[in-house]
This record gives sequence, C-alpha cells and structure tokens, in this order.
Amino acid sequence: MAIIHKATLSPSKLELIADYLPKQPWFIQEGEPELLGAYRFDDPAGEVGIETHVVSAGDRIYQVPLSYRGYELAGANDWLIGTMDHSVLGKRWVYDACADPVYIKALATAILTGQKEAEQFVDGESQPRPSTVSVQGTGMLDGGLPALSASAPVSGSGVTIIEAGSLRLKVNRVVEVAVDAAVNTAAAPELHTELALTGTWEGLENPVELASVIRD
Repeated sequence: MAIIHKATLSPSKLELIADYLPKQPWFIQEGEPELLGAYRFDDPAGEVGIETHVVSAGDRIYQVPLSYRGYELAGANDWLIGTMDHSVLGKRWVYDACADPVYIKALATAILTGQKEAEQFVDGESQPRPSTVSVQGTGMLDGGLPALSASAPVSGSGVTIIEAGSLRLKVNRVVEVAVDAAVNTAAAPELHTELALTGTWEGLENPVELASVIRD
C-alpha cells in the first residue's frame, strides 16, 4: 500500500510536470497540461514514492511516471525532473521514473503477475482513498521475477523503451499513439506485445494499454 501524507508541496507535482513536458521529444504543445488522474505502485522498502500521472494537453493524453526520493539517485542526473519541498518529508528529488530501478521492478511485477495499482491510505485514516486511475497487468506469473537491471531509457515515437536485463519494457508516453500501435502490430513486429499493463479513468469507456513487455 502507499501512504499519502497531508502535506504542502512546493512546487506542486503539476507544476513540475508542466515544466518537464515541453522538453520531451514525444510532447506536442497544445495548451496547458491538465491532470486526468494518477496511480501508484508500492516500494516494498518504503523508501521511494512511485506515482504515474495521466495528463491531457490539447487533444492528446500523456503518461508521466514519477519517482520521489529523499536523496539523489546515483547516475540519474539526466532524468532528474526537479526537487520539491514536502512539508512532512522535507526535500524530495523527483525523477522520470523510467530511469528508476524501483519503478522498473514495480512495473514489471504488475505486468507479469496481474497486479493492480497500490491501495492509497491517507496518513491517519483507516479507509483507502479511491485511485483516480485503475490499472492491472495481464500476466499470471506465480513464480519469481526474471533478473532485472536498470539502463538508460530511450524515448521516441510516443514511447519509452527500457532495457531491463532479461526484460524489454515499453512505456506508452502518448496514450493515443500507443493504442493505434497496439492494434496494428503487424506493421511493427519488432514491438510485438506479449504482456501489458492496462488502465482506465473517469470518462474512458474501455481500458487502454499503458505499458508492456515486448520482444523482437
């Protein structure tokens, strides 16, 4: 489960995202980003916050995975989005989570085992807070995960590819592009989808693919 603190953030998450998006090759500037929802994964060690935001800008929908840390992630300076002051936890380093090994393991676990998003509990409250984005992996793995490692993610054509040791992960940055590509796998066999993470949010009738394991 994920613990949510009642806190003031400066800058806010959306402010960080709004500054980050125009610098990305997969983003097309069409108005100010608006938050559609978010979902979290759990870090079993309780050290890293893992939250993925789904935002709209113009007619497009983007997926922005973030990781929140109380210290700098070694070797990931190129993926640092910024820092924020958290009124409960203090200074937090915010990263593009595609370069964070904790996110990579959590994403792979969800896809391969059929896991859903983490339950979110506001600190001091006994009932979980409903998630504004619901996700679930399509896999049914019962055994242990394959060996994973982190490498510099590569972005282009609306997706980010993560070479994670024995797994190759695809994170859909532009949700509409990813939906079209998933339907037309014959046109891009090198990105053939095996297992996926799908998600829904308010106003969306059918689940869409948010991430997947791919093979050559």
